[in-house]
Amino acid sequence: MRAEANLTDAKSLPRWRRPEALLVLMAFASMMVFSTWMAVAANFVVEVVGFNGSDQGWMHTVREIPGFLAFLAIFIFILIKEQTFGILSLFTLGLGSALTAEFPTFQGVLVVTFISSLGFHYYETVAQSLQLQWLPKDKAPQMLGWIVSAGALGALISYSTIVMAWEAFDLDYRTVYWASGGVTMAIAVFSWFAYPQFRAHTEQRKDIVLKKRYWLYYALVFMGGARRQIFVVFAAFMMVELYGFQLHHVAGLMLANHISTMVFSPIVGKMITNWGERLTLQIEYVGLFLVFVAYAGLYWFEWPWEVAAALYIIDHILFAAAFAQKTYFQKIADPEDQAPTAAVAFTINHIAAVFLPAALGYLWLVSPSSVYSLAAGMACVSLMLSFMVPRHPAKGHETTFRPRLTVTPAE
Repeated sequence: MRAEANLTDAKSLPRWRRPEALLVLMAFASMMVFSTWMAVAANFVVEVVGFNGSDQGWMHTVREIPGFLAFLAIFIFILIKEQTFGILSLFTLGLGSALTAEFPTFQGVLVVTFISSLGFHYYETVAQSLQLQWLPKDKAPQMLGWIVSAGALGALISYSTIVMAWEAFDLDYRTVYWASGGVTMAIAVFSWFAYPQFRAHTEQRKDIVLKKRYWLYYALVFMGGARRQIFVVFAAFMMVELYGFQLHHVAGLMLANHISTMVFSPIVGKMITNWGERLTLQIEYVGLFLVFVAYAGLYWFEWPWEVAAALYIIDHILFAAAFAQKTYFQKIADPEDQAPTAAVAFTINHIAAVFLPAALGYLWLVSPSSVYSLAAGMACVSLMLSFMVPRHPAKGHETTFRPRLTVTPAE
């Protein structure tokens, strides 16, 4: 049986064995393998499997089903500790990604996509819960910035390796998928043996938590999930379909993305600390509206690929500000609600993700610019919601409509 340590005792451990170090390590591994999958998938499904826009939409619909079922993690927590479940999910993510090129058919891609997505979404659910429980409120924004930066480093290594080695060493899809999946599985095994079982200060509830005073957080999460699907599903696909990007071109673009994320994520953490979640979210949503309108302009005005690449990078930088939603919730929530709400929020985030990719895949066949116009509208809705976030959110002061007051835990 592994040793246990509470968060207070963990401060005496070497830095590399502390809870925040484990969060950084797992973030690095998950983004490394997920980024490899994303960088390679756009070309793999087009060049090897023969996908069109509709097939692409169905693949991402299947990929998002585990996210929609993330609330089931609440019941898994009854049987397995969160930290253990997070490590197992990380291993599953690596395994599913490693197997991707072994089944180069439409049905095969859907099955292995579901397996890797199962690991990814349950890992992300657990990671969000542990971040909220393990990180102190006063340091959470900056620590989250460094965790996001560590994930970007994993992606950076993945993309730079693909860019430099794909043509130089004549790599194939199978080698790339197995390399990234194998490293992730190895890190998961290391995390199991190298770290004690950390105990949070507050015991988490083991039931579904839906509270009316969290409604604004739920709404922000829902809109963010719907809007993000358009970027995840179609942005890289567009670079391949519209501009004829090859694999190492896509990987180079994503490499630039994650260099910018490494640089800007700690800055975003400082922004949240100094300016608050409200202004940070407003900056994100205004920027995303402008980016999505410009994406539509790529089809209206036939702008060159350099413009599309710049928009892709700006888009990714703006999404780095999304963890302001996490710190907003951390400030308004009851401590025992962190784990169940993380699972419920992940499901809410993926409600639209289950049907949007497939539906928009058909719209894409008719009018790609309409897909991005829809995303711009979603960004406007998110912006309106952000004006309801208080400058200093707290329990009892969850929205600008509520004065500071004490609420009962059951509300």
